[in-house]
Amino acid sequence: MPTTAPPQNTTLRIGPHAVQPPVVLAPMAGITNAPFRTLCREFSGGKGLFVSEMITTRALVERNEKTMQLIHFDATETPRSIQLYGVDPATVGKAVRMIAEEDLADHIDLNFGCPVPKVTRKGGGSALPYKRHLLRAILREAVSGAGDLPVTMKMRKGIDDDHITYLDAGRIAVEEGVTAIALHGRTAAQHYGGTADWDAIARLKEHVPEIPVLGNGDIWSAQDALRMVRETGCDGVVVGRGCLGRPWLFADLVAAFEGRPEDVARPALREVADVMVRHATLLGEWIGDESKGVVDFRKHVAWYLKGFAVGSEMRKRLAVTSSLEELRAGLDELDLDQPWPVGADGPRGRTSGNNRVVLPDGWLKDPYDCAGVGEDAELDTSGG
Repeated sequence: MPTTAPPQNTTLRIGPHAVQPPVVLAPMAGITNAPFRTLCREFSGGKGLFVSEMITTRALVERNEKTMQLIHFDATETPRSIQLYGVDPATVGKAVRMIAEEDLADHIDLNFGCPVPKVTRKGGGSALPYKRHLLRAILREAVSGAGDLPVTMKMRKGIDDDHITYLDAGRIAVEEGVTAIALHGRTAAQHYGGTADWDAIARLKEHVPEIPVLGNGDIWSAQDALRMVRETGCDGVVVGRGCLGRPWLFADLVAAFEGRPEDVARPALREVADVMVRHATLLGEWIGDESKGVVDFRKHVAWYLKGFAVGSEMRKRLAVTSSLEELRAGLDELDLDQPWPVGADGPRGRTSGNNRVVLPDGWLKDPYDCAGVGEDAELDTSGG
């Protein structure tokens, strides 16, 4: 069957929520805030699932001001999806109950994929599933506290090739009532380098047929998404770095899964510039300060302009703008009639790999002993 043909079943069920097509925006720290989710939803026509950037459970329970802003959803977002990060079962349970009792979201995802050293050295993120009993305790508290809200989890293959955890973690998740699992086909040691192991996604789907499995890693185009579903049998895809500076990728994904693979967005630079200004505008409105919104937008400039003929000096200038007027003026100086550049659909974002995973002393001695995880493992960072 040609890879351009959509899978026969394109509906993903997350508890009571039908996600069609089965496409999920991956949580990314500092990226998948309400403004970026709005852009992606607009391009998708409201189809798909768009998850918030990661929320630390302790900060949520303590009602940290910044955290409370991060859990704000636009009135048009449905279902409202929050990703939580925590290492203490009791605190995770409190956070989940708070979400359920105060109607803060419709779906809760748990992060066990972060490979950042300042997280793994404390036993959090992608290091945590190695401790099977701790993982089980966290999942049990989350599912128990969520009531009718579906709980899902995102994880990596393991710490490194010698410490693979995803099959054990998947079985524990099923036993504790998790609704779906997303697997990034890399280890923590790989970070974002090398090639994602899609075969691992297929093995996980075979291992836990009771619940949906979503694949993550190296989806740079809608055709990559179709190919992943076909080659692995996964129930849906999670898209992260592929949409950086390309929120219209979700229009491509919807078209591909609906059998319209020829409908591929290839915006000229003029259209890209308009999206850039809208993105910065939405950030300013969300933050409540235009200048701060434009400053926050700066990290996106290089991603949006990838492949276009824009000189280094102009790129630097656009990356230090502090007002919408300044941003628009700089963009208007470009050759806005440039077509979408060849090769701009490829990899983007972080690509580092083959890193030594920093772990707590003695972490690998016993995969069941839960000692050594402290409060300071809950840091305001994300990834996965």
